[in-house]
Amino acid sequence: MIAEEKAAIILNRTFVRPTKFYINGFSNIPNANYYYVFLCFIYLMTVVGNVFLLSVIYLVKTLHTPKYMIVFNLALTDLCGSTALIPKVLDTFLFDRREIIYEACLSYMFFVFYFGSVQSWTLVTMAYDRFIAICFPLSYHRIVTKPVTAAVLLFEWVASLAAIACLVGLLDRLSFCGSLTIESFYCDHGPVYCLACNDSYLNYIIAYLVLLAIVFVPPILIVLTYVCIAIALSRIASGVERLKALKTCTSHLILVAIFFLPLMGTNLAVMTSYIHPNARIVNSILTHTVPSLLNPIIYSLKTEEVLTSIRKLCKSIKLRNRN
Repeated sequence: MIAEEKAAIILNRTFVRPTKFYINGFSNIPNANYYYVFLCFIYLMTVVGNVFLLSVIYLVKTLHTPKYMIVFNLALTDLCGSTALIPKVLDTFLFDRREIIYEACLSYMFFVFYFGSVQSWTLVTMAYDRFIAICFPLSYHRIVTKPVTAAVLLFEWVASLAAIACLVGLLDRLSFCGSLTIESFYCDHGPVYCLACNDSYLNYIIAYLVLLAIVFVPPILIVLTYVCIAIALSRIASGVERLKALKTCTSHLILVAIFFLPLMGTNLAVMTSYIHPNARIVNSILTHTVPSLLNPIIYSLKTEEVLTSIRKLCKSIKLRNRN
């Protein structure tokens, strides 16, 4: 396209870096703006829910435990991940600002993938916490301490930073001399590097490795921990004790299913067969937004400790207002 070729900066005879990309979004879907208005509602509820959960954990001292440090970390990444993605999506499509500067596109991509990676491994850390609590209950407070939990969470942030920086940084070696239209609703990595007209094999390999590290390895580790948990519970004689231990895992299992199943399904469909861009966009939007919306609701309504803490916090606020 002539307009797109003019929009590119030619650094040498074989390397072309675009000044802008064009985010296409949905193709031939009437009244698509209503979908983005719905997305706006999801974002507002996500912010309210996660800020509320973060506030409860911060204000209630009884929740200052390793377990709720992990929950706090998940709520924080949910909030940051949604904020990195949804406002820009709304600005892009509701206000029809579909052109995005090359550098801004890479930054946009980096933060969406970065927070998604930390979310993924935070769910693994939750599984590890439940594994130690059920399989080694007498050693739990000795093994899972605040410093250890903080170190694990910090490692997840740093390791994710390195992996995603490598993933996004390698796009800078690509030349874009053809179409600059991204067939997605944001600067998604796959649709961007597929636009390159020079050798992108290294990008493909790194993308594949990062995909394994974020989407496929974490659920495998989680399944292994729950196999060990199931074996440990089978050795408990009392059915009541089994049920009590299992209840402590239900919230986490729901979070894992909500986060990983759509993500794995979408990526497997893309890797093994053709999927229409509209279907891919719908699946990606729901995968990136719904878990962040539901996580605080699940932890507020399904966890007795949090419910009790909310009641105590409300009572203390009422007493302060009366005095």
